[in-house]
Amino acid sequence: MGLSLVVRGGTVYDGSGAPGTVADVLVAGDRVVGVGTAPAEHAGLVLEAAGLTVAPGFVNVLSHAWPALLVDGGAESELRQGVTTEVFGEADSPGPADRTYGTYLRDVYESSVTADFRRLGDGLDAIERGGVVPNVASFVGGANLRYLGAGFEDRRLSGSELDRVRGVLAEEMRDGALGFGTALIYPPGRFADTDELAALCEVVAAHDGLYISHLRSEGDTLLESLDELLTLNERTGVRAEVYHLKAVGRRNWPKMRAAVERIARARAAGRPISANMYPYEAGSNPLSACVPPRFQDGGPRALAARLADPVARGEMTAALRSGDSEFENLFLAAGGGPGVLLLRDLCDGTPARGRRLDAVAAELGMDDAEALLEIVARDPWISAVYFFVDPENLALGLRQPWVSIGSDASAHPAAPPWSDRATHPRTYGTFARVLGRFCRDQRLFTVAEAIHRMTGLPADTLRLPGRGRLAPGSYADIAVLDLAAVADTATWDEPHRYALGMRHVVVNGVPALLDGRPTGARPGRRLRRAGS
Repeated sequence: MGLSLVVRGGTVYDGSGAPGTVADVLVAGDRVVGVGTAPAEHAGLVLEAAGLTVAPGFVNVLSHAWPALLVDGGAESELRQGVTTEVFGEADSPGPADRTYGTYLRDVYESSVTADFRRLGDGLDAIERGGVVPNVASFVGGANLRYLGAGFEDRRLSGSELDRVRGVLAEEMRDGALGFGTALIYPPGRFADTDELAALCEVVAAHDGLYISHLRSEGDTLLESLDELLTLNERTGVRAEVYHLKAVGRRNWPKMRAAVERIARARAAGRPISANMYPYEAGSNPLSACVPPRFQDGGPRALAARLADPVARGEMTAALRSGDSEFENLFLAAGGGPGVLLLRDLCDGTPARGRRLDAVAAELGMDDAEALLEIVARDPWISAVYFFVDPENLALGLRQPWVSIGSDASAHPAAPPWSDRATHPRTYGTFARVLGRFCRDQRLFTVAEAIHRMTGLPADTLRLPGRGRLAPGSYADIAVLDLAAVADTATWDEPHRYALGMRHVVVNGVPALLDGRPTGARPGRRLRRAGS
């Protein structure tokens, strides 16, 4: 087969962590067929890369883009950073779901898309059929499974319910799911206890999948929550990863080093434990995540009814102020109202976009905790940004060789209606920020190491065959960038701004970005786990 594409003369980092070498990357169809010197005469398209960096396409291990990709498959905010694979499944995934849970997911994502796919594969196939730039893969969402077992009820699953959920998970694993993903601070996933999680991890381990989790706490009980994940690995043999590793809240910042050390010790003992991070000092969660879980038993309607009850609301307010470890108190972790940034106006028109919670509280004539609950009552799906991460801890985590990168965000163009909506700057800047600020400018790691942690490392951990490498036989997912120009430009005031520095992006051998502009091609595919 003749060459269809040649990336000529760039410094090639193959994704393994090895130093870069000046070479041509030769592509035939959807595969790399060589890294070396292209023949003098060939019929392939030539992408000039002299003076540029050539890498495998980046793998976003924590993406919430699937609802957006069902509407607009261009994923331009990620394409302009070199991302060629989006991975879903923190808490929820595009299936398995029924109509009721699908309606709930549409509300969560403020989207009108279909979300009631009977199986995960149905949702991923729908994204591919609609035309999508990046490849897509997913874990089975723990919230999906918990809902199939017991809805939004805070109780243990019965034996028959657990058997049913295990059976669904086994089917999904055979069909290519990456594993099982949880977010244990949110209902209904939070209602699963360790024994239930172990029963599901047994299924995942039998298929060499990955258990990946937003821990039950990233604050007051961070280390105990990390121990739960390590226990699941020890009990079931499942490979395990921590979503967005961090220690939230000033009083918990010293725990980050201890968490890193516990993971490092487990790895030194041969245990397959890893983590991922996003490179920002602030996270984003629904404001309702601040409400103690016991008040969310029964789901969103039950919470709304309790918020309308003055006695129940008084109990919630007291819990928010108390600082106990009954739940992950994001409100206090951020230092109260001054550390909570609202990203949009309330649905009733109350001005809130770009304002801190304490400022909105003052206008409402309430204290910060009272105002938080009032806002949730008026606008149940509003999200906020919480400033609760220590910059030194951020650097500590990013330096670890077993940490990969995920945006914890969506992927879409910087144009209406997307640009009319609230977002975190990480939507547009995660991978550019790692390469620019933390690699090039602060020198936390070498270019080879940075690229490995965004390509070969996650592809290997996720068991994505042929991805994350530039070597003969690998799929031709390629990013060509000007390292000196790479920069994230999205800010809190102007979050809908594209990153700079990406020159060309190729997905499955097809150029999706040429000379910094999208081509309109939609070459992305649904990916399955190796061995499925």
